[in-house]
Amino acid sequence: MRIAEPPVSNPRTSAGPAHWHALADRVLAGGQVDRDEALSILRSSDIDLLDVLGAAWRVRHRHFGTTVQFFFLMNAKSGLCPEDCGYCSQSKVSEAEIPRYNLLSEPRLLEAAREAAERQSKTFCIVISARGPTQREIDFVCSVTPRIKREFGLNICACLGLLTPAQARQLAAAGVDKVNHNLNTSERYYGEICTTHGYADRVATLEACRAAGLSLCSGGIMGMGETHEDLVDMALELRGMQVESIPLNFLNAIDGTPLQGTSRLTPRDCLRGLAMMRLVNPAAEIRIAGGRELHLRSMQPLGLYAANSIFVGDYLTTKGQLPEADERMIEDLGFTVTRGRESAPPPPAVECP
Repeated sequence: MRIAEPPVSNPRTSAGPAHWHALADRVLAGGQVDRDEALSILRSSDIDLLDVLGAAWRVRHRHFGTTVQFFFLMNAKSGLCPEDCGYCSQSKVSEAEIPRYNLLSEPRLLEAAREAAERQSKTFCIVISARGPTQREIDFVCSVTPRIKREFGLNICACLGLLTPAQARQLAAAGVDKVNHNLNTSERYYGEICTTHGYADRVATLEACRAAGLSLCSGGIMGMGETHEDLVDMALELRGMQVESIPLNFLNAIDGTPLQGTSRLTPRDCLRGLAMMRLVNPAAEIRIAGGRELHLRSMQPLGLYAANSIFVGDYLTTKGQLPEADERMIEDLGFTVTRGRESAPPPPAVECP
C-alpha cells in the first residue's frame, strides 16, 4: 500500500456572497449542486467562508431547523483486524498502542447504552473491528439490539465491516435501524488507503443493506492525502446512493499508523468540507465525526451551521470532548438536542449522476 503525500491546495478564489446564496437558492428549490460547483466550495477563499457557511446554513435549517442529534459509539471489539486500512489504529499494519479485546459482554454494552441515553443520544452505534462479522458476532448484535431499544429507546446503528445480503437481512429482522459502512474516499483513491479489500466491496455492502430495508450511514475521511476531486466524487456517490446519514471525519493521524503525520487540515478546510457535503446532500443527516476536536478546535460551533449531528463521548480508540462541553456549545448556539426517530429509508438508490 502506497500512501500519497497530501496535495498542495489549489489557489483559493473569491466568488462573492451572491454566488454562494444562488447555490443555496437552487438547492432549496429542488435543484442540485454539480461537480464543478462542489469543487468551488472546497476551493473558496477565506474571505468567502462565512458566506459559504451561510448558504449551507439556509439548507441545513430548511431540513433540521436548530436541532442537533447526538450519536454515541461503542467499540465492542477492538484491534485484531486483518485489514490494512492506512488510517486505522486497529488494522493489522498499525503499531499504535491501543486496547485490544474480543467481543464485550452484553452487560457491558447495556451499561454503555445507558450512558448514551443519559447523554441524550439519539443513536447507539455498535462497532467491531473486523473484515466482516462472524456468525457469533451477528447473533450477538441481533440478541442485544431489542433489549437496548426496549430499555433505552435508542436507535441502533451497526458497524460490523463487510456484510453479506443474508447478514443484512438478519440485522434488519432483529430491529437494527441502520448500518454504518463508510466509503471513506473516492473510488479512484481507495487503493491508496487500503489493499485488502476494494471500493466495490464497500458499495456491495451498502447495496445489501439497502435491499434489506436498513437505513444507510456512510461518509468519509478528510486529510488522507486525497484531492478536492476525490472528496467531491465521494459526496456525489453518497448522493446517488441516497444515503440518509453522512459522517465526515477529519483524519486523526495516529502515531503507529501508515498515515501518521500526513494530515494538514486547517479548521477552515474542515468547514468547507462540511458545507460542501451539506449543499451536495441537502436532506441528509450530516455528522461532524472523528477528529473534530483536533482539527476544528475553537471553530467547532461553526461546523454546526452546516452539520446537524455530532458524536458525543469517545471515539473508537481516541478520546472525545467532554459531554459538558458539547452541551454548552449547543446551548451557546441557541440550538437544541433532539432524539427524534429515524425516517424510513428512501426507494432503491439510483445511479450517481
